[in-house]
Amino acid sequence: MGNDTFDFVVIGSGAGASPMAAGAAAAGLRVLVLEKGPNHPRSAYVHDEIGVVRRGFFIPSLLDDPHTILTRGAKQAARTEIGWMAQCVGGGTVHMAGYFYRLHPEDFRMKSLYGTSEDIPLDDWPYTYDDLEPYYVQAEEAIGVSGDAAENPFDPPRSRPYPLPPISTHPFGGAIDEAGRRIGVHPFREARAILSRPYRGRAQCVYCDFCGSYGCEVGAKSSTQETLLADAVATGRCEIRAGCMGREVTLGRDGRVEGCIYFDPEGREQRVKARVVCVSASAIESARLLLLSKSASFPDGLANGSGLVGRRLQFSVFSGGRGIYRYDRDPSRALTLRHPAPFIGRSVQDFYTVPKEVAAIPKGGTIRIGFQHPNPIYRALRIAKEMHPHRWGAALKDRIRERFRESRTIEFETFAEFFPNRGTFIDLDPEVRDRWGLPVARIHLDVPDEHKSIGRYLQARGLELLSAAGADEVAADSAGETTGHLVEGTVRMGTDPRTSVVNPFGQSHEVPNLFVVDGSNFPTTGGVPITLTILAHSFRCAEYLVAAMKRGDL
Repeated sequence: MGNDTFDFVVIGSGAGASPMAAGAAAAGLRVLVLEKGPNHPRSAYVHDEIGVVRRGFFIPSLLDDPHTILTRGAKQAARTEIGWMAQCVGGGTVHMAGYFYRLHPEDFRMKSLYGTSEDIPLDDWPYTYDDLEPYYVQAEEAIGVSGDAAENPFDPPRSRPYPLPPISTHPFGGAIDEAGRRIGVHPFREARAILSRPYRGRAQCVYCDFCGSYGCEVGAKSSTQETLLADAVATGRCEIRAGCMGREVTLGRDGRVEGCIYFDPEGREQRVKARVVCVSASAIESARLLLLSKSASFPDGLANGSGLVGRRLQFSVFSGGRGIYRYDRDPSRALTLRHPAPFIGRSVQDFYTVPKEVAAIPKGGTIRIGFQHPNPIYRALRIAKEMHPHRWGAALKDRIRERFRESRTIEFETFAEFFPNRGTFIDLDPEVRDRWGLPVARIHLDVPDEHKSIGRYLQARGLELLSAAGADEVAADSAGETTGHLVEGTVRMGTDPRTSVVNPFGQSHEVPNLFVVDGSNFPTTGGVPITLTILAHSFRCAEYLVAAMKRGDL
């Protein structure tokens, strides 16, 4: 077993980990990043739906590294990919679609606005939007985000514009805008973590249409692999060890973290020492590692004297629908729809709050509109499963031909508040183990009724917009369902050690040189994807960490 020593060890390499590593390295600290997955080169990022999407290029196998899930009423937990973002250097930012929205000021004040209860224990964040705003700017500029905040009348206050103009969008986006004006809503071009212009030595987008689920072969997607981690390594003070699985964060007799034990790519145990350890492996895996790190001082898991590690797990609430636009109904519209530009690039936030008659907690979210993903197998499966029983044979062939050659499909998805509840949490599965012999994370999932009512409302608004934009056929997909990603809440931050695990800077209340920094810290989810907020929060935590280490407090 090795015995390296570093100033700072970060476990994980995604949106939570990378600002911490980059900030510490820039400040002169010797940093080690441990990443469970491989470090893919750009040449590995190919447009192969089978090899990349359907054979687990980014997501681990259910056979040797699953999560399990136990839903309400189920007697046996089932293996699942839910909660996995990625296993690779850069984490989920490598294959994200890159829709980057800020939380709104009200997202930080859910308890103050709506109260709290035993069933839905809402909480306020321990800081405000104004406190985080400078770090939103820092994140957007550090990685490169393209957008124009002036196009969104509901965009929260900002001190600087986006560093890059919006990416180019499809001409049919104008039809969505016009339809929105007619029905009284305000579509806008959403910001993307994709370069619309060359930026800091990286090339601009080539508009290949393979963003979500794929890595970027030209480096135009603003992943942490391309940006913050590259910056950290360039200092000469940061080392990334890929293929290294964290097994335990070790605790010394003085009650402080000593370092960690990990499995190297050959499966051998290695030990590393550090002045400070930061766990940033995603909300589920960060909590799992703390629960695995048991000791005499913390028999229920490291920094878990409160018993809150793993509790208040949250996702995002998904609803969806689609509109079919036939080419033979309107020749001029067909000419526009056949344009090769890949991005509709429109979102709507008019329903960030929904009417009170919709739900007792009238918190809505964001509707994002775009073309179907180009993956042909995905599209064919969606067509087959639109009916019950599923389409098959000649009927399926005819529908595939119509969808692929004679029409174009525009879809929408929603991102809505997932209400924390006592039935949704993670613990360690007592039976299922990963390929290293460690208990996997078991997800307990209980969905509040409000998710369905809010989801149906947002879905109806999305279908209304597509109809107004001339869809020949609209259809609803699921409403009020749980996403398999966008995970938060398991290592909550706060000012009271009795009701939170870490302070507002991700520092453990109980172990001063242990930090946990990622979406696990968030008390509530907001009505947008959270990747940008994880980055901003991590930049804020990194500034605090560096200052504390320079003072000698750590």
